[in-house]
Amino acid sequence: MSSTSNLPLAPLGPQRSLRESVTESLRAAIIAGALEEGTLYSAPALGAAFGVSATPVREAMMDLAREGLVETVKNKGFRVTRMSDRELDEIAAIRLLLEPPVVGDIAGTVPPAGIAALRALADAIVTAARQGDLAAYLAADRDFHAELLRYGGNGQLVELATSLRLRTRMYGLRSLSESNRLADSAQEHHELLDLIEAGDGGAALALMRRHIGHARGLWATGEQESPPEEGA
Repeated sequence: MSSTSNLPLAPLGPQRSLRESVTESLRAAIIAGALEEGTLYSAPALGAAFGVSATPVREAMMDLAREGLVETVKNKGFRVTRMSDRELDEIAAIRLLLEPPVVGDIAGTVPPAGIAALRALADAIVTAARQGDLAAYLAADRDFHAELLRYGGNGQLVELATSLRLRTRMYGLRSLSESNRLADSAQEHHELLDLIEAGDGGAALALMRRHIGHARGLWATGEQESPPEEGA
């Protein structure tokens, strides 16, 4: 069982309930690789690292188990599930089929109030990136894309795309954050909104494809790579 004393866990956010804060921090630690795949972690040890009891950690881990990020090990704790490069490639390929067409279709249709709300989320993404708060970054990013996709009018697609986003591992995020490059990447959310507001569906679709490509390139490894081809 891994020691948690030196893990770079994200601080717990005061704006959420304790359970939600622990869940977001653990999710970010898994997605960014601070909690390692295949490693067994106990709720008491993780609670000690956070400075909280084991109870909110157990509750958070059960939430993450439902998302497929961890699996329970009876009387021992929780193991971070392994995800192969092929599985990550397949997730990216599915997201490329789902998300860019919606973004292209909604260009020019989002009302001013909706654009303003999305701008606020985009600002939160950039702020979190600049502060190196990966838990807040991933939460705001998830909310931004879910809200954006809702304008396509397909709730099942929003749910599926959000689930796929939660399962994606992006081990380059920490190095990008530490080198101050994550904030530059985060600006793409504002660029995407500019195109949607201007009604440029083709450019918005292309930018969304590139944005998803980061999940298997820049954000996955910290190094720029070409996005996977659609249907790959």
